[in-house]
Amino acid sequence: MWFFARDPIRDFPYEVSPEPPDGGSPPGPWTLHRGKKKATGDPVSVFVYDVKPGAEEQTLVAKAAFKRLKTLRHPNILAYIDGLETDKCLHVVTEPVTPLGTYLKAKGDKGELSQLEVSWGLHQIVKALSFLVNDCGLIHNNVCVAAVFVDRAGEWKLGGLDYMYSAQGDGGGPPRKGIPELERYDPPEKTDGSGKGVGEKWSADVWRLGCLIWEVFNGPLPRATSLRSLGKIPKSLVPHYCELVGANPKMRPNPARFLQNCRSPNGFMCNSFVETNLFLEEIQIKEPAERQKFFQELSENLDSFPEDFCRHKVLPQLLTAFEFGSAGAVILTPLFKVGKFLSAEEYQQKIIPVVVKMFSSTDRAMRIRLLQQMEQFIQYLNEPTVNSQIFPHVVHGFLDTNPAIREQTVKSMLLLAPKLNENNLNVELMKHFARLQAKDDQGPIRCNTTVCLGKIGPYLNASTRHRVLTSAFSRATKDPFAPSRAAGVLGFAATHNLYSMSDCALKVLPVLCALTVDPEKTVRDQAFKAIRSFMAKLETVSEDPAQLAEMGQCPLFLPHALPWEPAYAPPTSPVSPPPLLELGSGWRGLGEAADGRAEGVVHLPEAPDRSFRLPPTPSSASPPQKPESEWSGWEAQGSWDPGWQEEPGPPAPLPEGTKLASEYNWGGAESSERPDPFSALSPRLAVGTQVGGGGDAGGWEATQAKAELARKKREERRKEMEAKRAERKAAKGPMKLGARKLD
Repeated sequence: MWFFARDPIRDFPYEVSPEPPDGGSPPGPWTLHRGKKKATGDPVSVFVYDVKPGAEEQTLVAKAAFKRLKTLRHPNILAYIDGLETDKCLHVVTEPVTPLGTYLKAKGDKGELSQLEVSWGLHQIVKALSFLVNDCGLIHNNVCVAAVFVDRAGEWKLGGLDYMYSAQGDGGGPPRKGIPELERYDPPEKTDGSGKGVGEKWSADVWRLGCLIWEVFNGPLPRATSLRSLGKIPKSLVPHYCELVGANPKMRPNPARFLQNCRSPNGFMCNSFVETNLFLEEIQIKEPAERQKFFQELSENLDSFPEDFCRHKVLPQLLTAFEFGSAGAVILTPLFKVGKFLSAEEYQQKIIPVVVKMFSSTDRAMRIRLLQQMEQFIQYLNEPTVNSQIFPHVVHGFLDTNPAIREQTVKSMLLLAPKLNENNLNVELMKHFARLQAKDDQGPIRCNTTVCLGKIGPYLNASTRHRVLTSAFSRATKDPFAPSRAAGVLGFAATHNLYSMSDCALKVLPVLCALTVDPEKTVRDQAFKAIRSFMAKLETVSEDPAQLAEMGQCPLFLPHALPWEPAYAPPTSPVSPPPLLELGSGWRGLGEAADGRAEGVVHLPEAPDRSFRLPPTPSSASPPQKPESEWSGWEAQGSWDPGWQEEPGPPAPLPEGTKLASEYNWGGAESSERPDPFSALSPRLAVGTQVGGGGDAGGWEATQAKAELARKKREERRKEMEAKRAERKAAKGPMKLGARKLD
């Protein structure tokens, strides 16, 4: 009977690459290979030792190293994952690492190696050495560049445990290396055979530590005498380095004392990078107040930290802090900074789930930070996620009692609009915009709502555009807040290609003409420019009707647009000066700068200044029209009279000490020298008022007669509407509990 033995290497759960990594393997009995776990594909490193005839001594050394690495556990010692021992070979699986020599050469060639990174790397090696000598009573006996490895986060790990032995001598003397590249790091008392001063148990290891420091800064060590030349070793490290390579072994410091000396004020290992790493190692036992302070300061330091460190060490700690709710809104800024180092796939896997979960938070600080920094992650959000998981939470900000949150919510719609579905964009969002523009007590928020509506106009379907835009911009032109009136004018101009020629003549121009006698000179100026542009458009079509199709895409010419930063500001915190909005010969969109960035949004003092990029215009094809019954926010007729069903009430009183926009001089230095002839006009002009030039007495009488006739017609219509309203109320009967009163 035949017995077939299974090949243990074939059953090994890790796949080993036949080729060694770039730069080859470090000197020693082991060969380093890349590998991955067969089940998950996770990367690993595999150290392979092939058993050769006549090399029994080296085989015993390799097997001893296999056992040592398997039993020793320390954050700064190479992490053992799995292993395989057969008669033909030894396999040791560890975390994915790169030999230090290869890592330093690659970083040096790119100019990316910093002293911060080296200081923390040496800190880790010295700490591992102190653990072996002081806690385990072991002599490493092989400290050199070949025994140090670097993981994905840039952490230095001590390996090369092949020649380790007990400091008490109970396991015999140190093993013989038999490799010239490793024997050159032996201390002089061992090589010259003088037998002078055996020294402390750590004396030989700290000598080799000095050799490691020399090689990190100066490259491979050619001979022991080269240690006398300091080369590029930093001045703050020189005194402590000289102690390590001193001729008297009894004077060489313990690794723990060397670490303490380097951590002293102004020492080589006393810097923000080392402090950050030490805090991250103990973050789980820190007080909540300490963690809050740490995350607040972390964002400022991330710019100087290595990219790999941010991705593989800082990011997991930030995600853990959020998961257990120990950080709050302070983690957002460093989280998005680290996110810039991630690929699109990594961002989707690690950052987006956290962001989606954050939007459901009731913490106001968290919500406003998310809204302010939305432009950093909006590109990674897909449409289903935005419509089902983010938009339902964001719209709560429209109803928030905090003006800063309402303002940021309006601004965020510029980024969300291209990803919203038809119902959320054309129905839900428009309802909130109608309420904000009509009833919000903050002028800047009403103005920003008009600004946002002008910018997202191309994304609305044809039915919504017809119902909303003209009515909304007309209402804005009657706002007591001057920048809101100017926003209405520029809103008409920005969406000019969305109106038919009849709408331009019958709806837009009458509204703009009423603003030619506005109390604010800047509003009048913008009105005149817009009127001239619309008139030129109409005249062109009148002269050549064949150009009607082309005029829908023809730009309006507004060479000097209005600065949209309001002159109004509450007395507590003045608004910063606005960037001037300049439009060239081609209309670039409402408030869009030459580089494509949207500017000129009115800001509340509670929130910082921000600008937005104008989203790309969608295709000309419009989605199907929505039924009329869905529209309760804006009047369907979209006329320029004061009708969203009825006359608006008087504006809410402004806070004490607040100046109206009309009290400021908007006309520049020239207008300050003489009184403004329009300053005495009421900001709420009657619709029927006619402003014109001179004429004979008969002309004036005819004009007055027409005005009187128009007034009587309005009065009759008002009484008719009141009668109909009374009939509807009588027909409804008494109100029921829980019913909503609808006029």
